[in-house]
Amino acid sequence: MDLRGAQNDAVATAPGRVVDPSKFDLAATERAALELLRAIGADVDLPELRETPRRVAASFAELLAPAELGATLFPSEGRYDELVVVREIPFHALCMHHLLPFHGHAQVGYLPGETIVGLSKLARVVEAFARDLQLQERLTVAIADWLEQELAPRGVGVVLSAEHMCMTIRGVRKPGARTVTSTLRGSLRDDARTRQEFLSLVG
Repeated sequence: MDLRGAQNDAVATAPGRVVDPSKFDLAATERAALELLRAIGADVDLPELRETPRRVAASFAELLAPAELGATLFPSEGRYDELVVVREIPFHALCMHHLLPFHGHAQVGYLPGETIVGLSKLARVVEAFARDLQLQERLTVAIADWLEQELAPRGVGVVLSAEHMCMTIRGVRKPGARTVTSTLRGSLRDDARTRQEFLSLVG
């Protein structure tokens, strides 16, 4: 099954992506889900479980399908030279260590150079890279890398705050614990005033 459809090939085949959507095998995933149920001792003949392997496969297909991401860039004709920040962008991803979800919000900002991007693309880039087997640290860097490469901005800032099911329902079992990761590039890293302004805006 090709998860990409009409979606953006650049995201689907982005360097460092763990899951190659073109190689996703829906039938094999369904068989694997059935074997997993048997391996954990479930009675797979129960009416309630008969469709579970199909549903599991469909769920993984949806969660790992890269979101559409086409960068529509505009010249910064007004020479806007202040921060652009989109706050509280919701996201969810699958932890590559446990295949359990983590979810939270992203704060994404940049200091324009000669180009700006449609505001919705800042949310779309978060979603696009979240649809993979991920680590929060890795996701933070991937978003910042894309913004740097596509916009050539004077600075980039990305802050993610998320709750990880591998911490809240297993292991230490601490519901409500949140992990915060950040990466600052260019002026947002090197200029103290700009860095403080960004961190103040994202709270």
